[in-house]
Amino acid sequence: MSGRYVIHLPVAAPDLARAKMLGRTAGRSLAFLARIDLGGIIVSTEDDQGVRHWVFCDRRLDGGRRCVLRADHETPCTARLPRRTSG
Repeated sequence: MSGRYVIHLPVAAPDLARAKMLGRTAGRSLAFLARIDLGGIIVSTEDDQGVRHWVFCDRRLDGGRRCVLRADHETPCTARLPRRTSG
């Protein structure tokens, strides 16, 4: 039987914002693996795992790709992260 499985990886974070940031960082660092579903990454407190917070936006874009920005972004959706420029 094949299907989707979820790996629960508990981490320590001082607040929800930092937990989401850690989730995005972990997801993006593993995105080279074809089986990683960035849009499915969520965070919750250990004592209330039924209350989940999405990490990525994951809206469908033209061509079937998904938005890779954080869940609560205010800019237009994009399938690729903008390059940072040093300056």
